[in-house]
Amino acid sequence: MGECWPVPEVLAYLAGRWGVTRSVWDLASGAEGEFTGTTEFRTEETGGLLHHESGVFVWQGVARPAERTLRFLPGPGGSADVRFADGRPFHELDLTSGRHIADHPCAADLYRGEFTVRDADHWRTVWHVRGPAKDLVLRTDYARES
Repeated sequence: MGECWPVPEVLAYLAGRWGVTRSVWDLASGAEGEFTGTTEFRTEETGGLLHHESGVFVWQGVARPAERTLRFLPGPGGSADVRFADGRPFHELDLTSGRHIADHPCAADLYRGEFTVRDADHWRTVWHVRGPAKDLVLRTDYARES
């Protein structure tokens, strides 16, 4: 993976617009998909960031529009408290070392995310989703847009 790039203040680092490429693999069936689009982190009155992602998801040859919204709230020591749009907790995010592992249990499934900051303008997440009906890997690369 290479060296990690430490980020003392995650919200300051993420603020702005990012190009997004996500690969999705279903390890059980062998099916693959890809999402391409943009993510924008906009400052909210709370001091946190509103994360809005939109683009096109292609799954087994079928393209569909896709979007999601998350909230990144200020956490201790330059970290973030990541929430779903409705306020439910998702995970913590501390990039002071340039790398972070987050777990999110969802019903019978476990989502484990690895966040790696490559440099000032590139970061990656890799989520492994495992459960009775799921065995997925989602790898997302972010590149800052000017």
